Amino acid sequence: MPATMRDVAELAGVSVKTVSNVINGYPYIKGATRERVETAIAQLSYEVNVTARNLRRGSTGVIGLALPELSLPYFAELADSVMDAGHRAGLTVVIERTRGDRDEELAVLTSTWRSSTDGLLFSPLGMTPDDEPLIPDGAPIVLLGERVFSPRFDHVTMDNIEGARAATARLIALGRRRIAAIGVHPGEAMGSAALRFAGYRAALAEAGIPDDPRLHGATQLWHRPSGAAAMASVLDRGVAPDAVVAFNDALGLGAMHELQLRGYEIPRDVLLIGFDDIEETRYARPTMSSVDPGREFIADTAVRLLRERIAGGTARTPRLVTAPHRVVDRASTTLG
Repeated sequence: MPATMRDVAELAGVSVKTVSNVINGYPYIKGATRERVETAIAQLSYEVNVTARNLRRGSTGVIGLALPELSLPYFAELADSVMDAGHRAGLTVVIERTRGDRDEELAVLTSTWRSSTDGLLFSPLGMTPDDEPLIPDGAPIVLLGERVFSPRFDHVTMDNIEGARAATARLIALGRRRIAAIGVHPGEAMGSAALRFAGYRAALAEAGIPDDPRLHGATQLWHRPSGAAAMASVLDRGVAPDAVVAFNDALGLGAMHELQLRGYEIPRDVLLIGFDDIEETRYARPTMSSVDPGREFIADTAVRLLRERIAGGTARTPRLVTAPHRVVDRASTTLG
């Protein structure tokens, strides 16, 4: 027989009402209690009766997820994680691709999603802080990413600076001094590239290593071909890097390809570390070290905060939540 809400309550040691509150995203539930209920739901494979719940609440049971693109593995895997988190909460997730275009991002904020969904997880890339007033008041929205921060909305982001600093520091600890940075956006003052570049430079400064512009591999796009081209531009300057920090894993895979084409052996000649810890890093040759930015944490937290807003948690002060990160060592940084 399928598990019931009462079964979940008994396993978690709480009341049926508490289980209902967790499922419906009500705020002010203790973290430990919420965790017990969610664990019990997973263990029992409890399925929320979405149709009945939505009829009672007058909601759609659908949330939107607006992302710049899905061709980048990080965004594709984030979308997958958000859909899993939504499924566990009995929600359907619809995905809107904005191409990182400001006009398309603004269109998402004023389109039919407001009537056909209960809320939106929004990751802008083309918009800037000057566009923040254009985000409508009163709508259940949780912001993702680094382009637009707002005191009016919950925001879940990753620790770009500290993640890149940790990656660079790991290479320095392994004795490397000529560390290339692949994915630099010259002149950018905001966004992932600027933040990760700041972390890279901070680690060099802390180690007393001069920041050599010849080791900066600039590129606007963060795809594999861009990483290969940026790596080639560094090598063509006549400087021989002994390590590489790539600002995302796609860039890292492209840089690895270019290095190998030119006869460099990884990790003997050049150590390499990426950022995002996408699945493909585990199957690269050699396997590629990376910074895990807490993708599952971001997805779970964003869905939870959005559920709380949908459930009526408008009085709560908006939260800025930064996901924990960790450096994942694989063969591309393993010596000996």
